[in-house]
Amino acid sequence: MRRAIIMGAAGRDFHNFNVFFRNNPNIKVVAFTATQIPFIEKRRYPPELAGPQYPEGIPIYPEGMLPQLIKEYNVTDVYFSYSDVSHTYVMNRASLVQSMGVSFHLLGPNDTMIKSKKPVVAITAMRTGAGKSPTTRYVSKTLKSMGFKVGIIRHPMPYGDLVKQKVQKFTTLEDLDRYEVTIEEREDYEPHIINGFTVYSGVDYEEILHLAEAENDILIWDGGNNDYPFIRPDLYICVVDPYRWEHIDTYYPGETNVRAADIVVISKVNTAPRELVEKAEKKVREINEKARIIPISIKYFPDRDVDLQHKKVAIVEDGPTVTHGEMGFGAAYLYAKEKGADIINPRPYFKGTIKDTVSKYPHLKEVIPALGYSKKQIQELEELLNELDADYIISATPTRLANILDINKPIIQITYEVEDFTGELKEELIKFTKKINILT
Repeated sequence: MRRAIIMGAAGRDFHNFNVFFRNNPNIKVVAFTATQIPFIEKRRYPPELAGPQYPEGIPIYPEGMLPQLIKEYNVTDVYFSYSDVSHTYVMNRASLVQSMGVSFHLLGPNDTMIKSKKPVVAITAMRTGAGKSPTTRYVSKTLKSMGFKVGIIRHPMPYGDLVKQKVQKFTTLEDLDRYEVTIEEREDYEPHIINGFTVYSGVDYEEILHLAEAENDILIWDGGNNDYPFIRPDLYICVVDPYRWEHIDTYYPGETNVRAADIVVISKVNTAPRELVEKAEKKVREINEKARIIPISIKYFPDRDVDLQHKKVAIVEDGPTVTHGEMGFGAAYLYAKEKGADIINPRPYFKGTIKDTVSKYPHLKEVIPALGYSKKQIQELEELLNELDADYIISATPTRLANILDINKPIIQITYEVEDFTGELKEELIKFTKKINILT
């Protein structure tokens, strides 16, 4: 029997296990490894989810232990199962694994996508922070305006009790408290709920899909990082960030999304220099001849109008976007610059797990990632923001920090939404609904 380790980050790895390994008599998964997200290792994938072949569950170790684990468990195969990493990063790990005589694998869509009984629109991206979330919000609201009941299936973020998180349904803001979600989960779920949509997430996506199918006419796959969908899409959309156009064909599995997409959305064309937008369009066309390329703007809106000229401000941005997404700025930073504010250097204030996490990302010079992967880290973020010598905090994390933190200074909340200024994206959605009406 083959003996496998699944390399992951508490998301794609669990899904791949469920659909490819759980009932596979030819491969035994001896361990998971975890990275990228704090506090997700040193636990077990529970037997309640792992199935009868794994009565004790499966241990989860830090990825740094991989060479030791390969020897200890007499491993024959390693499956790489997480996202938003460079091609070089992936192949460095492949080289490490192969240098030990072990096979290295990347499972593909045919082995991991689940077919739905309902039409599915997938929103994916080339990188974290490309504009996937506001694009998903635009698509969901547009389809709802056409009279469809739309459910949103979100890429997983199971960072807590995996059994309790097997199938999650978020319809009200109170559900966020009931499931004790992290700030990162709130960032993605809260805007959809406020817009009147139900979000489905968790660990077991076959059961999640069945629940969502029973309650909706159309399903939207709201991707995480730059991963490709767990549910097979009938319309495949990929969002491309012109600021990082060089990453279109140099990051995994974002390039997969660009190549597979029916529609490639070039975002941020209202703020990105024209030459970067043109380079993004050219690179997309080089690797995907069939996709329709559509430009969109992403407009940002403050919740109050304040004279920030020469005021000291601290910038808080979406956590994943500015950490492993490698963006040095976001909407809050752009707004502060536009208003002539003095952006303070937050790094001297970093402590504890926030300091440990940010130390891995030297590109972060002027922004604070909204980190909150545990109760302790949420408390550390609150203390950090209260200690800052600033007149205002400008926050562009999609969840309102004032609702979950007790902050001693005013917060200017920045929201951002898609402007389909050409109308082309709506046009494609109308075409899609006409097609699915025939199919259904």
